[in-house]
Amino acid sequence: MKSKRFILLSFDVEEFDMPLEYGDTISDEEQLQVGYKGTESIDPILKHHGINCTLFTTANYAMHFPQQIADLAKQHEIASHTFYHSSFKNEDLLSSKLKLEEISGTTVYGLRMPRMRKVEMEEVKKAGYGYDSSINPTFLPGRYNNLHLPRTLYRDQDVLRLPASVTPYIRIPLFWLAFKNLPYPVFKQLAIQTLKKDGYLCLYLHPWELIDINKYKIPSYTKKLCGPTLQERLHQLIVDLQKEGEFITTQTYINEKARL
Repeated sequence: MKSKRFILLSFDVEEFDMPLEYGDTISDEEQLQVGYKGTESIDPILKHHGINCTLFTTANYAMHFPQQIADLAKQHEIASHTFYHSSFKNEDLLSSKLKLEEISGTTVYGLRMPRMRKVEMEEVKKAGYGYDSSINPTFLPGRYNNLHLPRTLYRDQDVLRLPASVTPYIRIPLFWLAFKNLPYPVFKQLAIQTLKKDGYLCLYLHPWELIDINKYKIPSYTKKLCGPTLQERLHQLIVDLQKEGEFITTQTYINEKARL
């Protein structure tokens, strides 16, 4: 490894079902197409900067766009986002892993639950995952209160758990909504501060944010700076963070930590 600091950029590759949460009608086909167009927009950004990332992908999405996922798997890590984004049963942990491995031609080590929902580590271990990244260790009203959980990598029932990054001390989340809504200089400063403290950053976005989603009836804070404007912000973040550390996949980081 060339750097002692690492940036673990990931995307939740999924059906765009958020409008359903807010009473808007969107067909299954349109959900998938929005996800596909967003995922297509990621590749040129990553290639431009020569970086690797992790794609937490629903098996349902991958089954509809197998060639896209197989092509992305040549450069990036494919991990599981379970089978469907809007529904879940424990059996989906194994079935999604197997289906993603079949489509990508790679081993799936990681899991991230949709909407960072809780999952039993016993079930995750039983399904054969090596790590889980389903925790945002902060307080988000109406979603979760995880202030009691560790901020950084830890082990739970023989499964490594990698929380999304939050700042030291007051735990400001550095997730997708912060990236869109905080002034860019503030987000960058907080990200670099956290990177220097922890030695790594675990950041995640959604491909559908990178295309125009203004027509959908979802809260303004979820679609702020969508499309090309957000793409430019992502370009700038990658440039700024490359000065501070190295972009690697989540599994590569897990492997590196195991050697220490």
